[in-house]
Amino acid sequence: MRVHLGSDHAGYDAKARLAQRLRAQGHEVIDHGPHSFDPDDDYPPFCLRAAAAVAGEPGSLAVVLGGSGNGEQIAANKVRGVRAALGWNEETARLAREHNDANVLGVGTRQHPVEDIESFVDAFVVTPFGGEDRHARRIAMLIEYEETGALPPLPG
Repeated sequence: MRVHLGSDHAGYDAKARLAQRLRAQGHEVIDHGPHSFDPDDDYPPFCLRAAAAVAGEPGSLAVVLGGSGNGEQIAANKVRGVRAALGWNEETARLAREHNDANVLGVGTRQHPVEDIESFVDAFVVTPFGGEDRHARRIAMLIEYEETGALPPLPG
C-alpha cells in the first residue's frame, strides 16, 4: 500500500516515526513534508499535498498529523476526492475506513502518546471499506454533492 504523509511542526516527530514503521511493514511511504523541523511552519502546504496525492491515486491512503489533527483534517477535506476523518482511537480509525471509505486519517499528536497513534494508523491502513449498501449510498451522496453542488433530497 502507498501511504502519503504530511504534518506540521507538531506532527514532525510522529510522522518520522510512522514513516519508519510503515516502511518496515512493507508499505511504500511518500513523505510530503516537512522535511526539517521548523516551529513556525504551517500545515496546509504539507497536508494539501498529501491529500492531493491520495485524490490522484485511488487505492492509496494518507495520514496527516498536527497538534490536534483538526486543521490537518480540514485542509485535507478541501481537496476534491478526499474523505478525511479525525482518528482519536483505534475504533474511529477503523470505522473511518470500514463505514466511510476514508482515504485520509487526521491525528492530533499532542492528544495521544505516539504508541497510540501508531495503533490508530495500523488500524486505518489494514481496514478495507466494508461496502455495505447503506454506507455506499451515503458516500455516493457526498460524491454527488462534491461534483455538482446539488444537495441530496430530504427523506420523506
